[in-house]
Amino acid sequence: MSNRSGAVDDFMAKLDHPMKAGVEELRSAILASNGAISEQVKWNAPSFRYGGEDRVTFRLRPGDRVQLIFHRGAKVRSDAAGFTFDDPAGLLTWPASDRGVVTFPDRESIELHKAAVVSLVNRWIEA
Repeated sequence: MSNRSGAVDDFMAKLDHPMKAGVEELRSAILASNGAISEQVKWNAPSFRYGGEDRVTFRLRPGDRVQLIFHRGAKVRSDAAGFTFDDPAGLLTWPASDRGVVTFPDRESIELHKAAVVSLVNRWIEA
């Protein structure tokens, strides 16, 4: 059984973004990496779910970049202040103690960091 969503497939078919091919590449790699990850459309972008909660969501605007937002659900959790997460590749920036962002300024950066990002996603969903 596929963990791809028809709603996300439809969203992607209509998406007009200069880095659409890179978004699809990341989406496919993340979904292929873990059968327990599912997807839906959230914040007008593909979002990856694990255990019934959104955990990593694309941010597609502004259109000059693609970002992946690493979050721990819809609400700030009670353990947010003490939360830590190891990012050996140094890809995440931290706008909050429990919310990280990976920014891809171009398609080449997606190609370069895809394996590291997939690894981050799989570790993040367990955090």
